[in-house]
Amino acid sequence: MLQPINVSLESLNLITLAPMLVAIAGGLIILILDLVNNKLHKSLYVMLTLLILVIDFGAVLGLNVNERGFFDVMLIDGISIISQLMIIVASMLFIPLSLTSKRFHEYSYPEFFALFLFMIAGFQFMVTSDNLILIFVGIETASLALYTLIALHNRANSYEAAVKYFTMGALAAAFYAMGSAVIYGLTGSIELYKVAEILAVRMHETGIMIAIFGASVLLLTAFAFKLSLFPFHTWAPDVYEGASAPLAGYMSVVPKIAAFVVSIRIFGMYIDLGVEWVRDIILILAVLTMTLANIMALVQEDVKRMLAYSSISHAGFIMAALALDTTEGTTAIFLYYALFMFTNLGAFSMLWISRHKHRRFNQRFDHPYEKFAGFIHIMPIGAVIIGLFMLSLAGVPPFSVFWGKIYVMQAAVNSGYIWLAIVMGLNSAIAAYYYLKLIVYMFLKEPVKDVDTVYYNLSKPLMAVIGLATVATIGAIFYIQPLISYLYYMISASGY
Repeated sequence: MLQPINVSLESLNLITLAPMLVAIAGGLIILILDLVNNKLHKSLYVMLTLLILVIDFGAVLGLNVNERGFFDVMLIDGISIISQLMIIVASMLFIPLSLTSKRFHEYSYPEFFALFLFMIAGFQFMVTSDNLILIFVGIETASLALYTLIALHNRANSYEAAVKYFTMGALAAAFYAMGSAVIYGLTGSIELYKVAEILAVRMHETGIMIAIFGASVLLLTAFAFKLSLFPFHTWAPDVYEGASAPLAGYMSVVPKIAAFVVSIRIFGMYIDLGVEWVRDIILILAVLTMTLANIMALVQEDVKRMLAYSSISHAGFIMAALALDTTEGTTAIFLYYALFMFTNLGAFSMLWISRHKHRRFNQRFDHPYEKFAGFIHIMPIGAVIIGLFMLSLAGVPPFSVFWGKIYVMQAAVNSGYIWLAIVMGLNSAIAAYYYLKLIVYMFLKEPVKDVDTVYYNLSKPLMAVIGLATVATIGAIFYIQPLISYLYYMISASGY
């Protein structure tokens, strides 16, 4: 006879679910408000979303390190806390960018903000679990919401971008599901900590390495799609081009933070077990991604597509740190994205300011280089700020991204990969060319005379976000050491 199972609320440790529940409840509140009164101004939804994000941030800060909850599928370690905080901060920077002119209508839909909060909850589930099924649920929740947010931009290339992203995402999901199924078939478990224990015992068995190879290739392919690594990167420039500029900037940071956390958990487990060819494949992918994306960025005619290839190159740069599988390397991943987040969101926000409803400069692109010719004469402070962001992305000291690059290279050298640090240095030198190209257009060329250049989108919220991004980019030298210390402490406390 079956015995009843008694589950106490205390043993479930439901506080571990609090941050995601805040985001989900916030999205439902926004939908209910719209049902009650559909004539509320969009600024109310912006303020409400910001308030929910602040509560979510506080809920994450209230978590204890190295706790499990909800039938042990939730894992609250240092990595999950850091990544959740970064996701929420990036979201707080993104949301005020919707307070522009009413011409860009997707931000006047309450559904936009509800979907945005559901997407954040999905990313939070991804980073706070080592259960392969819950990670999959998080990936799909976040991805389905993100596809819709891209399509809401309501232009022909936005629909194309959403369909392309959906197709690539479905393919990645299939690879992930197959890889997870192989792992379950091998070990009888979907909990990564149990999988590691079982594989450690069975590594000597005949045929086990072939099955591990199959699982790791399937999972690597899935995350190569999500992280836009070569050769699975081709969707990224088209999707970034079709999405609104702020959303493109957001996509270059937040989904990648979540995907990197899952990659650290899965591929770190393989490397710890001594499966060295996983490290080798990751290193090859990283070098090819950063090099080929930089070469492609050199020939782009549109600033947004250039920044898209730039983001692919940065992802390759970070993937190399993942292959090191050291505490310093893992710290470098989070440090890099904590610094890159402000600079890249700031750069895309500057494109948002200069966005016109109709393409005035080019039939094909929204942001051709010609649009920024003589920008110093049209908007002097704007030109200086874009110049600062470009110099930071190029890794020029003392701006923020320089410190991230130097720390990744230091981690590579300390792990004995001097050749990798040299490749990173050479790639940074190549990247400097296409960042400086925009600066040359802004400062050394004459404006296009026959086109009326008006920037309607500039508003006080946008100025505040760009100002904050600029301060974070310039002032990195003052907060970099405490940030590294905090990240290193949280990551080492988690055993990574």
